[in-house]
Amino acid sequence: MISHTELGPESFETSRKLKTLVGTGAIRFAGNKNLKIYGLLSCTSGKRMKRSNRVFFKDRADAIAHGYRPCGHCMRSEYAEWKKRSG
Repeated sequence: MISHTELGPESFETSRKLKTLVGTGAIRFAGNKNLKIYGLLSCTSGKRMKRSNRVFFKDRADAIAHGYRPCGHCMRSEYAEWKKRSG
């Protein structure tokens, strides 16, 4: 798990670093550390969250290992499966 703020201050350099991590596959999912929800990088709900709340994950297993659940907006089938298991 990587916190968005760990990448550096809001700047062009930090944006390039993030783009490189996404391009190499080191980051594939984003999450909200307060809500413990993870989803796709393209999720419109995720794009609206505060930078200070955003964390990144390499894969689903990484997000689940840190106690995050799937987003009900961009990962509907995974969310429905999680909801069934959580009861």
